Amino acid sequence: MSKTALLLIDIQNDYFTSFEGAKLPLNNMEQSAVEAGKLLNKFREQQALVVHVRHQFPSADAPFFQLGSTGAETHSSVVPLENEETVVKHQINSFHETNLKEILDRNNIENLVIVGAMSHMCIDAVTRAASDYGYKCSLAHDACATFGQEFNGVTVSAEDVHATYMAALGFAYAEVTSTEELLEKIEL
Repeated sequence: MSKTALLLIDIQNDYFTSFEGAKLPLNNMEQSAVEAGKLLNKFREQQALVVHVRHQFPSADAPFFQLGSTGAETHSSVVPLENEETVVKHQINSFHETNLKEILDRNNIENLVIVGAMSHMCIDAVTRAASDYGYKCSLAHDACATFGQEFNGVTVSAEDVHATYMAALGFAYAEVTSTEELLEKIEL
């Protein structure tokens, strides 16, 4: 049994510019999902553990991922199979108030491959938490997406936000690499 699992974080309709009525479209989300799909295919081929994490706010008046909305649904490019684990979260950190750690521990997981959105929020939080729990983390930077930010009158591009968070996570929390590099060296 593989000791490595794939975590697909918040690859949901509201983040896609191609989804009509997207509440929070992210920069480069479509291409990030393509890259995530490559990893998903490899994990499925090897029958390794795949965990889909989906954020859903508990009320219908949320700014995005509204309760019961199609925007909160997993994007069609990475829809979970019946035998794959799905975790619904209401917080930024995928471990907080969910059964994610229980799923990973039950399957004797030691290594995580992490993809999804948003680089500066949920990807950052899950990677740091996973590392703190002792999991060895690999992050496919080209399978993650975010959007531009503004702070104190300074506009920061989506590319710079993404690069900053990938650099920070790569410094101490994860091996940050491309999808292709991960596909070449990952052992399942």
